[in-house]
Amino acid sequence: MTKKDKVKIIPLGGMDEIGKNMTVIEYKNEIIIIDCGMSFPDEEMYGIDIVIPDIAYLLKHKDKVKGIVLTHGHEDHIGALPYFLKQLNVPVYGTRLTLGIVETKLVEHGILNDCQLKVVKQKDIVDFGEMKVEFIRNTHSIADSCSLAIHTPVGVIIHTGDFKVDYTPIGGAQMDFARLAELGSQGVLLLMADSTNVERPGYTMSERTVGETFEKLFADEKNRIIVATFASNVHRVQQVINAAVKFNRKVSVCGRSVENITKVANELGYLDIPEGILIDIDDIDKYPDNKIVIITTGSQGEPMSALSRMAASEHKKVDIRRGDLIIISANPIPGNEKLISRVINHLFKKGANVIYESLADIHVSGHACQEELKLIHSLIKPKFFMPVHGEFRHLKQHSLLAQKLGMNESDIFITEVGNVLEVSKDSAKVNGNVASGYVLVDGLGVGDVGNIVLRDRKHLSQDGILTVVITIEKESGSVIAGPDIISRGFVYVRESENLMEEARNIVKRSLDRCLGNKVREWAPIKSTIKDDLREFLYEKTKRKPMILPIIMEI
Repeated sequence: MTKKDKVKIIPLGGMDEIGKNMTVIEYKNEIIIIDCGMSFPDEEMYGIDIVIPDIAYLLKHKDKVKGIVLTHGHEDHIGALPYFLKQLNVPVYGTRLTLGIVETKLVEHGILNDCQLKVVKQKDIVDFGEMKVEFIRNTHSIADSCSLAIHTPVGVIIHTGDFKVDYTPIGGAQMDFARLAELGSQGVLLLMADSTNVERPGYTMSERTVGETFEKLFADEKNRIIVATFASNVHRVQQVINAAVKFNRKVSVCGRSVENITKVANELGYLDIPEGILIDIDDIDKYPDNKIVIITTGSQGEPMSALSRMAASEHKKVDIRRGDLIIISANPIPGNEKLISRVINHLFKKGANVIYESLADIHVSGHACQEELKLIHSLIKPKFFMPVHGEFRHLKQHSLLAQKLGMNESDIFITEVGNVLEVSKDSAKVNGNVASGYVLVDGLGVGDVGNIVLRDRKHLSQDGILTVVITIEKESGSVIAGPDIISRGFVYVRESENLMEEARNIVKRSLDRCLGNKVREWAPIKSTIKDDLREFLYEKTKRKPMILPIIMEI
């Protein structure tokens, strides 16, 4: 190794955004990938199911890619794995619960048997050759969560993953402060730390406080209890089960994702479920209402989730009854507030009692607040710092926090997706970009929906579409049928007959002009119709529907 040797850190997701976490660590001919997450589409991405990172850079350098290391099993860290592994099948390293959840996803995609899943334990070190990755126990809102120490010839890089400092975690094992402090005393080249909750002062409450709230809510309740939470929050599921056991209630799990994860966590020993407590959702009516708890999905108001379908009376197994206690045990992800509010309103209208975050301590974050971040910075004492996992404001606030702790602003790097941070023993700088961005997943289509399709979908959603159908005789060029105009999402034809008749006349004049000038090519005829009709409709309605001329030749 020489002084000029550098390690490259390239975020392909999780910077200036929430979710889609993916970071590339590259040294000479080795690439290690940290996490492979997805995010949910924003309101401008009409019809899109999920968003995943663009891995064009990795496909270009696939011979260098040695493996993927996972920090934990949340969707924003593992959700893109099935799509990634279909293109680049490399070993995937993670703890038992993390890979157990990954397995369920790979089974759904039909690729489990082709994939290389390598189970590691906390404190294990995976040797990739030039680089080694050490898994360090941390605490988060899911069991088996890890921070990572990447040992490179240039120096040690610590990636915290998602974490919070919980001194009384549900699993009993605290974050491995001793190892972090030991690495800090030996010298850490670069720290990459979770920025999600950097704007919040103080400390994040322990997960155990939620269990105490559950017990208070369960204690005197005479009706059914339905708890909606994140499917992957195994600790939360455990606390619901604990409260149910204490007050002699049976538990049923409802919702595909929470059913899958509960099954995996139970089989692997991450849930302690006494014999006879779990019952099938089909059997809930065999017990009195005061003996039933239902754990379900839909804490974010997702339209197709179990709770949303219950609220809309569309669920096949569960009808909301007057008096049901619904506990929504989650904070709204930014952008989901309206969805959750709509579900809560529907539940209240059905006569249910709804407890949500602003009414009781039924949710705590899994991310570190300011004082916890200060502790990690003080233990690790990095030479350079790169805030990760957050929108730009989060990254900026984390930078300011590090400066308050004594770091120089010149040693802190706020980067964007695709930026290349080059770090040597004595220096660090952002040097260029790689191909990056996002890939949209719509149904079975991966990447086949781009900006042009989204633009059209937005246009259709705002102004609708007019289809103009004309039949022309090939020999004579005369119009033998039409023009017929079909309106969808623009105006209701029966109530706008005069407008539609005028529109037909406009199309007729456009056709006469083209055919009179001996124009026989379809493209210029369609273009003329679109231009003339668009101008007329805007003048009459101040709207710009999509106009789709269809010419049939017989």
